[in-house]
Amino acid sequence: MNEPLFQASNLIYQANLTYDRLRIEKGKINFIVGESGSGKSTLLKLINHSISPASGELLYNGKPIEDYDPITLRREVSLVSQEPFLFDESVLGNFKTFYSLRQIPLPDIEYINHITDLCLVNVPLDQNASTLSGGERQRVYISIFLSFSPKVLLLDEPTSALDEKTSFKVMKNITDFCKENDIEMIIVSHDKDIVDEFSENKIEIVKKG
Repeated sequence: MNEPLFQASNLIYQANLTYDRLRIEKGKINFIVGESGSGKSTLLKLINHSISPASGELLYNGKPIEDYDPITLRREVSLVSQEPFLFDESVLGNFKTFYSLRQIPLPDIEYINHITDLCLVNVPLDQNASTLSGGERQRVYISIFLSFSPKVLLLDEPTSALDEKTSFKVMKNITDFCKENDIEMIIVSHDKDIVDEFSENKIEIVKKG
């Protein structure tokens, strides 16, 4: 059996969230599903090492997560949270700021246009992010993280602010891009239609108690 991308056993975060046995496969579109409060978003943060468990084991490529440098890991395993965080500047300005924070050169404008097109960012790059709708902000935020081409992309409810038609288009474009560029995907979604359409490995989190 191939080594999983992530593997957890008896992983506990605080007293109320326990992940007994968990396997997230390589080379598949992994979806994490479960009822509200079951700890789906928390699991992404544990995988990204934004937070630490109270006990238990979490392996990334067979190596304990705590053995990785946290900053390096978060850049390699990028978490796109459900609530977009954008600076009060243009869309392009946000790309520039996020790239400068990572101390990496900004890609050329053709690449940025390509990525924003994939995410259906249908606003000019010089438009201020503060004027965007919730769905537009979400798509801009995803496009910035997608442009980094991390080894693993964690998406927390990436279509929550989008209508059904846009959701399917965005997910199709993102999953195709990730497959073409060997980017692993782990997605939290409550949208059953999206899960049914795109999931290649479904991990169900059961709420305890």
